[in-house]
Amino acid sequence: MGNYVDNHLIRDEQVEYEARYHWIIFISLRSLFSLGILPLIDRNTDEFAITNRRIIVKTGLISRHTLEMNLSKIESVNVDQTILGRLLGYGTITIIGSGGTRESFPNISNPLEFRKKFQELS
Repeated sequence: MGNYVDNHLIRDEQVEYEARYHWIIFISLRSLFSLGILPLIDRNTDEFAITNRRIIVKTGLISRHTLEMNLSKIESVNVDQTILGRLLGYGTITIIGSGGTRESFPNISNPLEFRKKFQELS
């Protein structure tokens, strides 16, 4: 597991599922113009985890964006996949919390497994 998630676990909390970006992030204009360096940095620094108590997401290396939401405060985890996404096993997960909080994270590997794990724990 990543450094951020490990450092922010609370007492009796354990990681149940960890997701990461799909390799498709290396096939883009962003990857081409940065010689693959930017997607590599994203893949190695961004963290997506479900613990027995909450969902923790951290994106960014220098400028950081985090989402930490208790499982009981999450209304749903939606998955959007294109045809190519279904064939290759990637998609966008959208976490919707109570009160209308909505966060989307694209190009996640095995997004249906992420949603399934959330449903099992909530």
